[in-house]
Amino acid sequence: MTDFAERHYAAQDGLQLYFRDYGSALSRRTPILCLPGLARNSKDFASIAARLSADRRIICPDLRGRGLSGYDPDWRHYVGPTYVGDLMQLLALTNCHRVVIIGTSMGGFLAMALSVFMPSAVAAVVLNDVGPEVPDSTSKRILEAIGNPPTHTDWSGVVSHLKKLWPHVSDDNDDAWLALAQDTFRELGDGRICADWDPNIVRPLVANTDDVPDLWRLYRSLINTPLLALRAELSDVLTPETFSRMKLEIPTLHQALIPATGHCPTLDEPASREALDAFLADN
Repeated sequence: MTDFAERHYAAQDGLQLYFRDYGSALSRRTPILCLPGLARNSKDFASIAARLSADRRIICPDLRGRGLSGYDPDWRHYVGPTYVGDLMQLLALTNCHRVVIIGTSMGGFLAMALSVFMPSAVAAVVLNDVGPEVPDSTSKRILEAIGNPPTHTDWSGVVSHLKKLWPHVSDDNDDAWLALAQDTFRELGDGRICADWDPNIVRPLVANTDDVPDLWRLYRSLINTPLLALRAELSDVLTPETFSRMKLEIPTLHQALIPATGHCPTLDEPASREALDAFLADN
């Protein structure tokens, strides 16, 4: 048996989208909305959602083009405003008028955007290894990997591929690697194993390299919102310099360094749990 309900809803343009619904809608504590990274999905939050759903409702969506959500026939819809619109629709349909947002990587940018479009709905934000600046070399590497994912014939091949992409995961054992592989790729009916996302999700990012918004301005929209930022010690996405500047821009920011870990923390690391539990106790 699963510890969550599998639900679908129609976006405003009709695309069918999926989310996992943990815990009770009758809980008096503020619900948590978990937003995954660029090519990730709701499975990334399975462990933390199961743990926190004892006394909260936890909503974990697959963004369009990922996981069990529909792939958009028009790649130009894979942009921030569309994702934000989908999430606003989700919050309305689930009757969640105020949420704590945990945003991993790109999910952190969406948390910032939601704080602009729905400021009264965002009770607190956790930014998981993401900040307003990402080194160009890192962005290029990520977009190339996501836009050109290989197809495999066995799970050992997937694991080998992921070990090259993410050499510093926090749970470095065979079972953890296989679980990560199965959360990242999916097996087709003909035996092939392919990426569990639409490679077209990177096309707007590649096409609009000269139209990058001021992410520091977006980040500063959180200045009056309870805020926690986690940084993986070995991350090449959130640099020490950016992490330090985030505190200067918003002095009330709570920060935690997750040791011996690369992008992204799973949120199961002892340091992640300690920081999250302390932060959520007040939010």
